[in-house]
Amino acid sequence: MVRDKDIAIKTAELLLQIKAIKLQPQTPFTWASGWSSPIYCDNRVTLSYPEIRKFLKEHLAARIIELYGKPDVIAGVATGAIGIGMLVADYMNLPFIYVRPEAKKHGRKNQIEGHLEKEQKVVVIEDLISTGKSSLNAVEALKEDGADVKGMVALFSYGFDFAVENFKKANIELTTLSDYNHLIEQATQAGHFKDEEIELLKSWRKDPSNWNA
Repeated sequence: MVRDKDIAIKTAELLLQIKAIKLQPQTPFTWASGWSSPIYCDNRVTLSYPEIRKFLKEHLAARIIELYGKPDVIAGVATGAIGIGMLVADYMNLPFIYVRPEAKKHGRKNQIEGHLEKEQKVVVIEDLISTGKSSLNAVEALKEDGADVKGMVALFSYGFDFAVENFKKANIELTTLSDYNHLIEQATQAGHFKDEEIELLKSWRKDPSNWNA
C-alpha cells in the first residue's frame, strides 16, 4: 500500500511531531470498539499546521497523478478527510465532493455532497484506514451514484490484515502515504521508546483485538 519508503518515514515523523498520532505503549487508549490500543490517530490535527498540510497535500496529489493521471473529481470521506481532500482538490484544480456515512434524513437527503456527474473518474481521499468499512461504504455510495472510482489514497493505515482483505474483496486499490510499520520504524530510529516498549507496539499490530499492555 505504501509506494515510497522515504515519504512514509517522513509522514510518520511529521504526524508524531504534531501529535496527530500519539503512541502510549505503557498507558494505552481505549477505542470506541472497546479495544485497548497503544496508538491514537487524529489526522485532522494536520490542518492546523500549514507547512505539514502543504507537504501532505502535495504528496497525496503526486501519488494520484502517478497512479491514475488527473481524475475528474476528488472525493473526501466525511468527516475526517473533508479538509485534506479539499486541499488536494484545490491544489490539483479539481472539483471536490464529500461522502457522508449515510444519507441525511432531511432536506435533499444527500449522502454525496457536491456536484457529481455519471461516469466521472473519481479518486477518494481518506485520512485514516482502520477496518476500511467506512471508507468502502463511501466508495459504494459513489459507485451507486454512477461514479467511476479509480482508487483510494490515504494519509495513514494501521495495516490490519482484515482491512487489506476488505479492499481486495471490494476490488479497490488502496495507497497510503504511511502506515503502522513505518511509524514504528520511525519511532525506533528516533529513540522515542525503550526496546520493551517497541516490542509492545509491535505485538499490538499482530493481534489488536486481544492486545493488553
